[in-house]
Amino acid sequence: MTYDVALDAALNRLHEEGRYRTFIEIERKRGHFPHAVWTRPDGTEQDITVWCGNDYLGMGQNPVVLNAMREAIDATGAGSGGTRNISGTTIYHRELEAEIADLHQKEAALLFTSAYIANDATLSTLPKLFPGLIIYSDALNHASMIEGVRRNGGAKRIFRHNDVAHLRELLEADDPETPKVIAFESIYSMDGDLGPIKEICDLADEFGALTYLDEVHAVGMYGARGAGIAERDGLMDRLDIINGTLGKAFGVQGGYIAASAKMVDAVRSYAPGFIFTTSISPVIAAGATASIRYLKEHSELRDLQQERAKVLKMRLKALGLPIIDHGTHIVPVMVGDPVHTKSISDMLLSDYGLYVQPINFPTVPRGTERLRFTPSPVHSPDMLDGLVRAMDGLWNHCALNRADMSA
Repeated sequence: MTYDVALDAALNRLHEEGRYRTFIEIERKRGHFPHAVWTRPDGTEQDITVWCGNDYLGMGQNPVVLNAMREAIDATGAGSGGTRNISGTTIYHRELEAEIADLHQKEAALLFTSAYIANDATLSTLPKLFPGLIIYSDALNHASMIEGVRRNGGAKRIFRHNDVAHLRELLEADDPETPKVIAFESIYSMDGDLGPIKEICDLADEFGALTYLDEVHAVGMYGARGAGIAERDGLMDRLDIINGTLGKAFGVQGGYIAASAKMVDAVRSYAPGFIFTTSISPVIAAGATASIRYLKEHSELRDLQQERAKVLKMRLKALGLPIIDHGTHIVPVMVGDPVHTKSISDMLLSDYGLYVQPINFPTVPRGTERLRFTPSPVHSPDMLDGLVRAMDGLWNHCALNRADMSA
């Protein structure tokens, strides 16, 4: 086999379909987010505004977080020095896990290097703990959940997205004595829609199933203290395992699960993705702890972020743009074609200094390509005005081009 030829063919397919992913090089400026500097391919620089970041509340620039990280690096150095089992557990890790457990009102929490690894490692480990386990997984669950379910070697059932009736049918068809877990999300990040948490918990109670909720796009963002949709809706006590991230609203890096002390101890003891991975830096742990503590007390950031998202949706709808609006902070503008999606993204960046990454297959189904905006409290009204004006002009321009191409 000629390996280079095979690689060329694989990459060419992406180019031909218009979904080859280009990473642009940006440098965030401390204290000035969402402003950043883009280094163009020719080496020149351009000031830009980031509209697609997952630092939803700007906590990656918050002085409380930065000061905690500075103090930690001065006290302990850069890295953890090992896995959690071998010299990689510090007071910073313990404090962070205690803070997370308190946030979700669970007995314990367990840190991972990312929420992806937390999902993958936990879901793939559960069948070791509960022989014969069946996992019931929402069809639109994140890739990390899909991978964990796929790798666990146990039985799985996929229910149609948010379809509680279909989930009931699947549960009824299986042996009532078989161990079960239902895995789903609180906010699905591409459309911004909400999972039916209460209804799924009701089914779990009826059929004796555990519940596994991914709150990655909701932690920090919803609830009185920022624990997520389950906190907002008063349902945290009905969930057995909650997955979350430190890399979005909390502005740092890492992932976790929160659950009973026994569940956490079992996952800690059996999950290879935890056991054999170097633990996150104490510096990152210190920053994450400070961020969680801050957001427990500062709901005004959540309120302002929701206001910014609401205003942006309202104004884009007024222009006639196809917006998906489920009442959350995610603002998807549907384009429906990978080439046109990238074209609008490229022109926003080069002509207006506005950065939003195109979202294409396999992240979303073919034909649902989109631009996904994530306004934050630090996006000012003037920035919103500039984005709306740019989208108005570019949308009409691209519509004319599409008409010309189809003529």
